[in-house]
Amino acid sequence: IDALRDLQKRGSTVVIVEHDETVIRQADYLVDIGPGAGRNGGLLLACGSVAEVLANPASVTGRCLITEPEAQARGFATNFACASGPEQPRLTVYGARHHNLKNITAAFPLGRWTCLTGVSGSGKSSLARDILVHAARRHLGLLAPTPGTHDRIDGLGQIDKVLEVDQKPLGKSSRSSPATYIGLFDEIRKLFAVTRLAKIRGYKANRFSFNAKGGRCEECQGQGSVRVELAFLPDLRVPCPACQGKRFNPATLEVRYRGLSIAEVLDLPIAEARDFFANVPMLQPGLQALDEIGLGYLELGQPANTLSGGEAQRVKLAAELGKSSSGKTLYLFDEPTTGLHFVDVARLIHVFRR
Repeated sequence: IDALRDLQKRGSTVVIVEHDETVIRQADYLVDIGPGAGRNGGLLLACGSVAEVLANPASVTGRCLITEPEAQARGFATNFACASGPEQPRLTVYGARHHNLKNITAAFPLGRWTCLTGVSGSGKSSLARDILVHAARRHLGLLAPTPGTHDRIDGLGQIDKVLEVDQKPLGKSSRSSPATYIGLFDEIRKLFAVTRLAKIRGYKANRFSFNAKGGRCEECQGQGSVRVELAFLPDLRVPCPACQGKRFNPATLEVRYRGLSIAEVLDLPIAEARDFFANVPMLQPGLQALDEIGLGYLELGQPANTLSGGEAQRVKLAAELGKSSSGKTLYLFDEPTTGLHFVDVARLIHVFRR
């Protein structure tokens, strides 16, 4: 904030897209856009000073700043009060000496939500990922790098699965999407392959992939857009003139499942897709996780390179939370609220509790 104020003192105009409460409260002027995300947003809800926005009942952000974070915190503390004493099962790391860790011993209670916090470079990732998760993976017979230096870890026999969600991007390719990342697209292609017209024509599931020749549009090779080279400006991507951005050739698009082509299914918002595939059990866990985590507005086939950082992080969260669990799973989430609005954080807490 001091750095931003220094810019302002030099005569600069500073515009920030931010969800951090401290930054919001320090702003000279607020513009609140909403009420939801994606196609559910786009409206100017409130603008003015912090006091004016807080006093405006139309402001979703203002309501959260006044009441909801405190209410969430109280509910969290009540529901997750951690039992103490020797009877509480836990994972205990002894003698951690990796990177900046100074021969520490730390215990992580099982069946509880533990927040590992500290300034940048204090050793959070060294303890959680480099020692605990890598050692847990190796204990379960999975591939993992050599764990960071430590004496031993007690309690690993009490877990049977390890899932980690980091902040790496989903991918820079337009071929990656929520549907492909979570594995929904494979099941959707199988549904199209068993339709009457697909059987008559002998189409298999790979016919409905934009990564394989035969069913995709060869003009754009299934990307839905083509690159236009400009002499003195960065290259521009425009919708493919052959398929109009649908990614598939006309013969493939003639095959329909419950009245929709494969391109139209990929254009469905996740919330609508959840209803559309209500009778397909294989698709429901992934769609439910995406919808409940606040991504119901995203299209199933939206290219990963168009997602914001917070959206990409939540797609990864949904991919893990949609998987089955025995109740003995160790989850490691790397700053899962990064880029999230207060409303989205509340949704995330709800999913974690469930």
